[in-house]
Amino acid sequence: MGLLESKRILVTGVLTDASLAFGIARLAQREGAEVVLSGAGRGLSLTRRTARKLPAPTEVIEIDVMEPDQLAAAAATLTDRWGRLDGLVHAIGFAPADCLGGDIFKASWEDVSVALNVSAYSLKALAGAFRPLLKAAGGGSVVGLDFDATVAWPAYDWMGVAKAALESLARYLARDLGPEGTRVNLVAAGPVRTMAAKSIPGFSAFEETWGSRAPLGWDVADGEPVARACVCLLSDWFPMTTGEMIHVDGGVHALGA
Repeated sequence: MGLLESKRILVTGVLTDASLAFGIARLAQREGAEVVLSGAGRGLSLTRRTARKLPAPTEVIEIDVMEPDQLAAAAATLTDRWGRLDGLVHAIGFAPADCLGGDIFKASWEDVSVALNVSAYSLKALAGAFRPLLKAAGGGSVVGLDFDATVAWPAYDWMGVAKAALESLARYLARDLGPEGTRVNLVAAGPVRTMAAKSIPGFSAFEETWGSRAPLGWDVADGEPVARACVCLLSDWFPMTTGEMIHVDGGVHALGA
């Protein structure tokens, strides 16, 4: 019997089979979960193609987190299909080009607001849209992907600010959803070579140094450790853990210079 036997899980943010979200969805299915994916805009067709690579067939629904009507429609779809939601994976992030690159002064508020909306506020938007379904499950598990924002990283700029907002928001959501039995946690992953990572200027610097700094070592081509942590948080094995940020980075977060 798998860790997620009979669980019903929505996984956002799958683009290619190198996506961390894809690894989570694949492992969730192997551990017994029913999985639905979501995609948005021009990436929706890519999500649908990638979904065919999962071990079991899965539906793909459209969710643009900046469109309340789409969130409401997706919630209605899953209400009709499942009637409850045991787990929700937030694997969504985006920042316009001017928000990255090593000059925090370059981006306008217009660009910064997009980064904050898509990368942070969307956690609240998703949790709010699916709150009744999580409550119907007796309290579910919301898991978000993070890149530890307690320090300033080279070139990460406003995406780092957005991640800091995500971390704070997760704690407030944990406070407000806890009485309904829903847990909210983040997994702060080390760098993994995904499509999203490749869009970050200077990402190669992380690739070149992270493994040598990590006490446990680190493979930027292997997202499996991140997927395992997320699946564990989606399961019933962390029933009293919420508002937490779990590091899956080989131990780099624990070191000084």
